[in-house]
Amino acid sequence: MYFAALLARTEDGWEASDTELDDVETLADLADLARESAADDDETVLVFIEQEDAWFGIVRVDGEDDPRIFVSDAAAASRSSYGELLLTDEMLGRDPDAAAAEDAALDELVDLDIEDDGPGGREEDEEEAGDPAHAVPAGPVGDPRLLDDLGIGERELLTLADDALGTIAEALGAADVLETVR
Repeated sequence: MYFAALLARTEDGWEASDTELDDVETLADLADLARESAADDDETVLVFIEQEDAWFGIVRVDGEDDPRIFVSDAAAASRSSYGELLLTDEMLGRDPDAAAAEDAALDELVDLDIEDDGPGGREEDEEEAGDPAHAVPAGPVGDPRLLDDLGIGERELLTLADDALGTIAEALGAADVLETVR
């Protein structure tokens, strides 16, 4: 079960709206959705995404600036289509050109008629080796300081567990508006 909401900071405080992510395919789409929810072009918008208690993610969009992202558990998020939106190559320390070249090389190998050498053969060794170009670290990734100026420091963000989004909303003074969309 997923929960996604947008919190836009306005002159009058925070405004929350729940959102459907079914039509969002990229991080750029998500950032555009956040910008569209802002009443003013330079407002701060936070996108909250949560999968039960497995992981949560926050995307911060300030006007036309590039979005800043924090994901509480990259490995758990990588198993989710919504989590994959947030896990960029840059955030994971991947070189997208190297990963693309490696994918192309693997595709070529798949196209070859390689004879299975039985247990311990070449095909099995390749599967067991895994794919380091696509490895996702366990634990938090991204910018743990994205909420510093809003009163939630790096240490606090990194230690959040149960109802993390509720705790963040409470610290922002937006708990009531978030609860209305939950």
